[in-house]
Amino acid sequence: MSNGVAGMVITYMRPFKVGDVVKIGDITGAVLEKSLLVTRLKTIKNEIITIPNSAILNGNTVNYTSLCVGEGLIIHTTLTLGYDIPWAKIHELLIGAALATEGVIKEKQPFVLQTSLDDWYVSYQLNAYVSRPDIMAVIYSELHKNIHEAFDAAGVEIMSPHYQAMRDGNASTLPNKAVVDTGGLLPDSKI
Repeated sequence: MSNGVAGMVITYMRPFKVGDVVKIGDITGAVLEKSLLVTRLKTIKNEIITIPNSAILNGNTVNYTSLCVGEGLIIHTTLTLGYDIPWAKIHELLIGAALATEGVIKEKQPFVLQTSLDDWYVSYQLNAYVSRPDIMAVIYSELHKNIHEAFDAAGVEIMSPHYQAMRDGNASTLPNKAVVDTGGLLPDSKI
């Protein structure tokens, strides 16, 4: 009974429609079906999740699609780096990585927010506009790869704030140039 009432309320509230990419509770996926009793989502892993409408009505729903076409959806990721790296360089590298990412809207400038100044590091949040919430996971993956490559190329270490680096001859966390240039194989590697 509660699912039927919730289904009618959802029908009139219109928080999403079939085809929208939404997050309901901790499940993210494309809406496949809205019925009086349940809503079905298809996740990025091709799982079909059935959610009772009463659970939807009792929780929060995030609709990634609703404003995506006009304004763009802002995706974001956070990186923590030490105070020894100039903030302007970090902003430049992060924005460059976002602009190099397939799926990021190039006409809307990505931006960086410094979200906290902690004891050992600064938190930098990169924000970029996308128009395809259906491939959001792929865009995030590409963005993280591009950030990693941009920082490696600039010689800037991405170090966890909890990582202790002993600079008494121990190796750096930056990849060996020969390993990067050969796709991970050292020139004298034998396969």
